[in-house]
Amino acid sequence: MENHKNEQPANHIVDNGPFYHGTKADLQIGDLLTAGFGSNYYPEIIMNHIYFTALKNGAGLAAALAKGDGHERIYIVEPTGEFENDPNVTDKKFPGNPTRSYRSKEPIKIIGEVTEWIKLTDEELQRWRENIAKLRENPDAEIIN
Repeated sequence: MENHKNEQPANHIVDNGPFYHGTKADLQIGDLLTAGFGSNYYPEIIMNHIYFTALKNGAGLAAALAKGDGHERIYIVEPTGEFENDPNVTDKKFPGNPTRSYRSKEPIKIIGEVTEWIKLTDEELQRWRENIAKLRENPDAEIIN
């Protein structure tokens, strides 16, 4: 008898969180975050998904890069429906999903807020902004929406 590995499809997710969403929006516990807003990285694109991560500092990066003048915030969120690995980073930029980044067409619900995380230095934030600007200049760069 052959020994078969229990292989899962590439889009199979085994992550129970907790999950986080970084933003500069001032929101409340119980609020639902939904798709349909401009991308932080490509503002001309209206996003079909809401994005979140299981890494607190990854959400902190998203908060630092988010548009707006508000304070950086990380909310603890829970998906209200199905979600998938974020194809913009999974296997496209990093094999597997080491960033534990996800997206959903269904809303995610705010269930709490994190007040402490490792924040980027001004220099680190500037490097991230420069890298995003370079990506936007690359005609082959695309966001999977």
